[in-house]
Formats: sequence, structure tokens, C-alpha cells
Amino acid sequence: MHIHVFQHVSFEGPGCISDWARNHHHTLTFTRWYEHPTQPDMTEVDMLVVMGGPMSVHDEELHPWLKMEKQCILQAIQADRKVLGICLGAQLIASALGANVYANTQKEIGWFPVVYATALLPPALAVELPEAQTVFHWHGDTFDLPAGAVCFAASPVTRHQAFLIGHHVMGLQYHFEVTPASLGAMVQHGREELIPAAYVQDADTIVREQRYIEGSNITMYRLLDFLTSNYG
Repeated sequence: MHIHVFQHVSFEGPGCISDWARNHHHTLTFTRWYEHPTQPDMTEVDMLVVMGGPMSVHDEELHPWLKMEKQCILQAIQADRKVLGICLGAQLIASALGANVYANTQKEIGWFPVVYATALLPPALAVELPEAQTVFHWHGDTFDLPAGAVCFAASPVTRHQAFLIGHHVMGLQYHFEVTPASLGAMVQHGREELIPAAYVQDADTIVREQRYIEGSNITMYRLLDFLTSNYG
């Protein structure tokens, strides 16, 4: 497969998704919007992965390429490409499909649990998810579900943590892809946001809880295997 990654900042890359792609002999290419905001040829892409970033989906005046990116995401979805969005990426998918994206009641930054609801999911995906899992969050916005989407994860402060549309479009508000290196980079670049609150952990706590990374990566691989299981 040709997997194309939309990256918005240098410190939020694909993390363990790169390992998965390499292990499956997939080709990985990038549009780094913060460096070269040039529209890619989406007809050459089999799967699109849209990463996170500190900006809002509404920051089109500050980042004019966001409008182009949403058009690319919509084009990929309409062409039945595999599309995975993570954090900002999930919000961009929702926005591209016409759903509202807005500030959540609280920021959620750190290692907090999500609870899965699998009853409406395809059995092949439902069996891969535990009842609950502690995952890494870094988001202040949330979204309404796009048309046709099934929500399959929630937390006390964020009702829509993950969604699936059909068998080919998935959005995750949290960071299954995180690695020790990418976690450190996110903390380093976002320290000003780490003001402890009910759902915001300090930098030391975030780094100390790296034991959850392995389980997060395993689930990420399972979700990627599901999304790509009927490729071709």
C-alpha cells in the first residue's frame, strides 16, 4: 500500500505507525503542511493518515493550507480510500464531513482511560478492543459525529473519543501512535499547556506513565490491521 501522512508540526509524527508500515512493506510518504503546503495527488494514495497538532480546524487565516487539507481529506473519503485521523486529524475528518468542531468543556492532557462501546462495531474490530484502556490525550476541542459515524470510545470529559465510518474511515481523539521519543517531544513543545487540572497532568506524571505506551501501540496495530484487512 501507498500510505500518505498529513503532518502539521514537526513534533507530532506517525510514531509507531511507521513501524507498522515498515513491517508490512508499505510505502510511507508525507505532506508536511508546516514546511511545504502543496496539495498532493490523492489518486496515488491508498491510505491517508492525518496526524495531530496544536492548531484548531478553524485556524484557516493563520494556516491557509487547512482549507486545502480538508478538501484532500474529503476527496480521499469520497474515493473510498482508507483514512485514519488522530486528535486534530479526527477533528479535520469531522469538519471535512460537515460536523461541528468546538471547544470542549475541559482540556484533556495526559494518561486517562477511555471506555469502549463495541456493540455497533463490525465483529472483526469489536473483538480487538478491551472494555477500557488508559491512553494518552492532548486535546481541548471536541466534535459532533459526522453522518454515518459510529462512536466507539468515550471518557468522562469527552463523549466522542473515537468513531468509525463504514470499514474505511476512523477518527481517534487520543494518541495510540505515541512512542517514548514522540511523547517526550510533545511534552517539550507543549509545556505551557501543562497546568495541572482535573484532566491535565504535569510533565513529570506524563513521562512517568510510559508503561501504557506498549498497550497503546498494540491496539494501534490492531486498528490498522482492521482498516487495511480488505485492501484490494
